[in-house]
Amino acid sequence: MADEQHRSRPAFDAADEYRPEPPPPPEIPAWKDGSVRVGIHTSIAGDIAGALDIAHKLGANALQIFSSSPRMWDRGTSRISEADATRFRQRRRELALGPLVIHANYLINLASPDAVLRTRSIMAFHQEIVRAVALGADYLVFHPGSGCDSNKQDAIATISTSLGQAVRGVKLGDLRILLENTAGQGSTIGARLEELKEIVDASRDLSLGVCIDTAHIFAAGWDIRSAEGLDKALDDIDRTIGLDCVAVIHVNDSKTDLGSRVDRHDHIGKGKIGLEGFRRVLNHPRLADKAFILETPIDKPGDDWRNVAALWKLLGRPAPARNGFAGMKPRTRKMRAKKITIRRTKIAIKKARRKKR
Repeated sequence: MADEQHRSRPAFDAADEYRPEPPPPPEIPAWKDGSVRVGIHTSIAGDIAGALDIAHKLGANALQIFSSSPRMWDRGTSRISEADATRFRQRRRELALGPLVIHANYLINLASPDAVLRTRSIMAFHQEIVRAVALGADYLVFHPGSGCDSNKQDAIATISTSLGQAVRGVKLGDLRILLENTAGQGSTIGARLEELKEIVDASRDLSLGVCIDTAHIFAAGWDIRSAEGLDKALDDIDRTIGLDCVAVIHVNDSKTDLGSRVDRHDHIGKGKIGLEGFRRVLNHPRLADKAFILETPIDKPGDDWRNVAALWKLLGRPAPARNGFAGMKPRTRKMRAKKITIRRTKIAIKKARRKKR
């Protein structure tokens, strides 16, 4: 009894209880300030970080790139070194560019009924995801692919299964994968909005989004040149996949006619859609939160700057200063002539050496 009286129990003080610090709220990227985002696809040739400076000098505040060659299969893993990725992310923060969109390799076909091609596509798309995460990309856009002669429902199921296999072992973080609508050429999937919806619904775990290409939707049959036609297209998108699911608009004029089902991009205002059509697209209130990314051709020096400037003008904003910068320059006649002369000289020297022998 005496022992029990002398036992002391420490008083409980709620203030002494360990409470871990709550995780800090996620940092909101500088580009998500509600401003209009106009971007262009830029080249990573030479230095991947150089693509950021090209976009900035062209007057864009967003950009799209390839993370490797778009028309060749990866040799090995084609990983981006940590040093290059860090330098790229740092430079992007300095320039406040965003969103950063990466377009996947054109050879990837996640719908292919051919087991070898499909496996190769899954592996290539996995590497696309790895590189996109390393660079801190916001979106990774890819074409759904073609089921060749297979049933479209089977092709859609194959795409969903292939996507699930491609993302294995990778934490996507803030990266969102976007399906791009297609013009409908051949047996490609994605010209019908219902097909995109089925893929999105079958891949709920991935939180897929959609990228709408103006040239593709025009070639697929939606007449977005008029106010009524644009409203009809937006209503159809909202009814099927939902406008909230659309994050990026690829802004391209079309060289082919309405409903042609042929994918051919043209300069803004120079194709079948025209300037007024793009004025409505860019200023439509239902698209105010979308990023507009150019994929227009470069037929002569300065075309990239002119297309960026055209978008800003249609938005009622001053065009960016050119500063003598013309982005990627195609070969001029003078350069081609010089190369031909050098080649002919080399051939002549070889022939002369053979005669001496």
